[in-house]
Amino acid sequence: MSPIVRIAAAVAAAGLLAAGCSRQGAAPSASVAAIPVTLQANWYAEAEYGGYYEALAKGYFKDEGLDVRIAQGGPGALPVQKVAAGQVEFGLARSDDLMLAVQEGLPVLMVAAQVEHDPQIILLHAQSPVTGFKDLDGRSIMAEPGSAWITYLEQKFSIRIHTIPENYGIAQFIADPGFIQQGFLTAEPFVCGQMKVATRSLLIADSGYDPYRALFCSRAFAAAHPDRVRAFIRASNRGWRDYLSGDASPGNTLITRDHSDSTPEVLAFGDAELRRAHIVDGDAGKGERIGLIRRRRLEEQIAILHQVGLLRAPLPVDRVARFDLLPDDLRDLAEH
Repeated sequence: MSPIVRIAAAVAAAGLLAAGCSRQGAAPSASVAAIPVTLQANWYAEAEYGGYYEALAKGYFKDEGLDVRIAQGGPGALPVQKVAAGQVEFGLARSDDLMLAVQEGLPVLMVAAQVEHDPQIILLHAQSPVTGFKDLDGRSIMAEPGSAWITYLEQKFSIRIHTIPENYGIAQFIADPGFIQQGFLTAEPFVCGQMKVATRSLLIADSGYDPYRALFCSRAFAAAHPDRVRAFIRASNRGWRDYLSGDASPGNTLITRDHSDSTPEVLAFGDAELRRAHIVDGDAGKGERIGLIRRRRLEEQIAILHQVGLLRAPLPVDRVARFDLLPDDLRDLAEH
């Protein structure tokens, strides 16, 4: 059973649980203007979430009338389930996973990009004979079972990849010079470097499989509270601009508070990689911007998922995303 099908099977139970419990964050009193909302991250606090933490640290969410809590992710965080069940207002996930969730009937909706390009990599030892995606034929990769990018690579390059279930560790990679695993541009290479293990990597986005990492909410929340969604996006984008071009230390202080493994050294490495590869802001020459999701690019992603057999039929883009909630400077770009 695929991860998204498991999500669809579990979301009804999650909804019943939510109905019997109070929502995350109590309603504000008459004397408190800020409205509580929760952002459920899909992993532990790291540089990839820097813009949200920067907005939190500098009061940008408060400026927009929002009292934001960032809930830690990690294995079992299940942001799609929690948003679909109404347990949290916002979540972060890859756009391909959200498309598959919509196919299974989950009422989730992309409203902005967390980052323009996916920082996922295939991590290799420096001496590995693998120099390109075709060289992965017949090899084993430790990755999340059912990952759409594996199916895409197999079909595009006419190869077969054996998947070792992800254990979210790096010990096997360190111990075995022939081991290959999924990772993040901003994380595992740093850890390996600290352990004097030389690495190389293939950025999965360079294969042509390049989903957004997206900010999403439920369809019902977007319909009932479009002003809150717009406010959250404005504050987040403002935070990302500061984090990438200004003093990132306020946000990084909160990241380290929430996840002690994200030390200043780890975050400095992650920040540098985000800037170097333009993971968050994308390529300005191609019209990419912080927070921007584009109709045409989502259509292309849907076509790829249908082509590789992960979508039973092409989905209308408007079932998976709304573009009218983006800030004014992005809204026109989104439709082109």
